[in-house]
Amino acid sequence: MRLLLMIVCLLLTTLLYPSFGHAEVGVSANNAVLIEGSSGRILFKKEAHEKKPIASITKIMTALVAIESGKMNETVKITKRAAYTEGSSIYLKPGEKILLKDLVYGLMLRSGNDAAVAISEHVGGSMEGFVHLMNKQAQWLGMTNTSFDNPHGLDAETHYSTAYDMALLMRYAMENEQFREITGTEIYKSDSRDYSWKNKHRLVTGMYKYSTGGKTGYTRVAGRTLVSVAEKNKMRLIAVTLNGSDDWRDHISMFEWGFDSFDMTTIDQSGEEIFHIKKTGEKIMGYLHEEIKLPLKEQEQKLIASRSFLLENASEKSEGVIGKTIYFVDSVPVRETPIYANDKHEKGFLAKIVTVYRYITGLD
Repeated sequence: MRLLLMIVCLLLTTLLYPSFGHAEVGVSANNAVLIEGSSGRILFKKEAHEKKPIASITKIMTALVAIESGKMNETVKITKRAAYTEGSSIYLKPGEKILLKDLVYGLMLRSGNDAAVAISEHVGGSMEGFVHLMNKQAQWLGMTNTSFDNPHGLDAETHYSTAYDMALLMRYAMENEQFREITGTEIYKSDSRDYSWKNKHRLVTGMYKYSTGGKTGYTRVAGRTLVSVAEKNKMRLIAVTLNGSDDWRDHISMFEWGFDSFDMTTIDQSGEEIFHIKKTGEKIMGYLHEEIKLPLKEQEQKLIASRSFLLENASEKSEGVIGKTIYFVDSVPVRETPIYANDKHEKGFLAKIVTVYRYITGLD
């Protein structure tokens, strides 16, 4: 009788207070993280900074380095080393010639290890040279708990990452238009093939209607690894799981919880603002180049605060970045953004430097 009363009370509580049932999300994976794409704010984590083997989600970095090389329309001649790479394959043959772009599609959609090696040899001069580029990019992005040993993700002692680092990588990669197009493609046919490649990522191919990209992975050592992106109500969420026995459901659960629990909220407007230099008492004009939005729960919207810091040598004659503003939710830092000396938006190479700066200085 007592047990029955407890069950009835629990059911009534859930009905009267629906948010109670969505207070937390559970996953089968040993390691998991859910972040919002524009801010990088962590919405959910489970052992997210633990170094683990990552299997084929490695290929997100391989694809990104290839795309940013500017060589996507070049023709690649396949070596024996590439063609005979063990594991998943797009069945390349020694001496075959194929566009780098097609190899990247084969890499991301079919997880071809042979494609990974062919890409690395062409873009990096050798697989070893390409791995060096992968690790340099990881350093730039602030992936402090990551080490790449190869371009495909086959197990190695010096090949590992974390759920959080891989979310950082996917966050950056999704800013690249060509990467977004490739990772979100369901079916692709290369002119060098008589058949099409279908994306192995089940969320992308129809299992979850809000999915816009991702990458699968598996080895016996790493278990099932998965990166997914979903977009709804102008919010982009990125989910990563490592060693997850039920990863498809893990990701759908995280996405649904995230979309139900958070709303994108504008917390600061772009434009000019006057700052005071403490040492001299001088007033200086600074500029925010973009509107600042954060994913917030309803009760968090009254808990926003910010604090700005200027460089020691900042003055009216300064150019470029002169400081930063840190935003807090209930005293916890969740995002920071540069303060500029003028209202001109950076372009070209400088834009990439500033973008990388934002990721390196992003707050957990």
